[in-house]
Amino acid sequence: MKLLIKNGRLVDPASGTDATLDVLIEDGKFAAVDKSISSRGVEVFDATGMVVAPGFIDMHVHLREPGFERKETIATGLAAALAGGFTGVACMPNTNPVNDCASVTNYILNRAKASSPVAVYPIGSVTQGQKGEDLSPFAELQEAGAAAFSDDGLPVKSSKVMRRALEYAGSLGMVVIDHCEDLDLAHGGSINEGKVSARLGLRGIPAEAEVLMIRRDLTLARMTGQRVHIAHVSTKLGVDVIRVAKKRRVPVTAEATPHHFSLTEDSVASFDSNYKMNPPLRTKEDVDAVIEGLADGTLDAIVTDHAPHAYEEKLVEFDRAPNGIIGLQTAVPLAIDKLVLPDKISLKRLVDAFSCAPARILGLNEKGRVAPGLGADLTIFSLRKETFLRPQDIKSLSKNSPFLNQKIRGAVIAAVIGGIIYPVKE
Repeated sequence: MKLLIKNGRLVDPASGTDATLDVLIEDGKFAAVDKSISSRGVEVFDATGMVVAPGFIDMHVHLREPGFERKETIATGLAAALAGGFTGVACMPNTNPVNDCASVTNYILNRAKASSPVAVYPIGSVTQGQKGEDLSPFAELQEAGAAAFSDDGLPVKSSKVMRRALEYAGSLGMVVIDHCEDLDLAHGGSINEGKVSARLGLRGIPAEAEVLMIRRDLTLARMTGQRVHIAHVSTKLGVDVIRVAKKRRVPVTAEATPHHFSLTEDSVASFDSNYKMNPPLRTKEDVDAVIEGLADGTLDAIVTDHAPHAYEEKLVEFDRAPNGIIGLQTAVPLAIDKLVLPDKISLKRLVDAFSCAPARILGLNEKGRVAPGLGADLTIFSLRKETFLRPQDIKSLSKNSPFLNQKIRGAVIAAVIGGIIYPVKE
């Protein structure tokens, strides 16, 4: 089977390509990239006016299954991922049971394979049951197919345990992803600590709760010489210390979410629980710092932190509602709208943050590139079209998004996975 993506603007940071080119795919692999490839005898997708990029990978997603299927299933989560232009996702381990053993990893992979063409990269827990005490069997999890380790949703509170986790993961060539929050300092807060929390009478989480744990992790990464990845950075303080650490060659990578570069704490004034997340929405200064961090590469990747919750769970008082929002179908348009079109980051940097960087961090050596012989995964999107997501358009089982019924500049057109094209239905 042959597929020709014709006349698209191919942006491939790995090769430095940014030009109008044809991409020929044969038997699920890239066969040729050239200015003009004959369309005789092949299926043609005309990508005129569109951007063609290596397949996007969301390295921070909550698929909820097993255990929380009323929020999301692997099938519905991957349907949302495909509609959002993602060819692969890495799913966090805070399921029930926790993904701390090979049997759970195998269950996730088998369910994913039966549900969707989207690749799934399970993330194993750092500690057994995410209790922060005994390390999970990293080697067993890696052999089963785990791509990284994290206790996401919870920080690894013990410095001793985190040190051992970095050493163990590093010996396997893998990375630890940490949710950086000093729980004692956060002390049950529900929004950013500051003027808005004082005015609304809600307990706040100070920016320092994030940066203190980031500093701890950076110190341990430097001490052990092993990689650490900082999840969902939300503060200027956090961006600043990571930037300094990178200049000092500490082995650290980091990520940011669309909600942390699109929204501020002022949104919480509505008491709409779809604006409640952890880390919380921060100040305009923090938002600007996150954008600057993405622009200069201090923050390597853009992730959704897709966190579905059932309708009734969010339909409570703000401080009692669970944290998190869905994001798979709005991530790419928001990045185009808030970052690329206002010239805050380059198109090349956006593609790198969604594709090449996640592949590098997770060690997916054949992903994030367009080159003959590699598996053909692509994300095709438009900088001109708009996205308007209505509740009925959401593929996720849950609908907890603050971006519903809003015009967002930019739209995903299609995903190509293993040489098969999946157009996004309008």
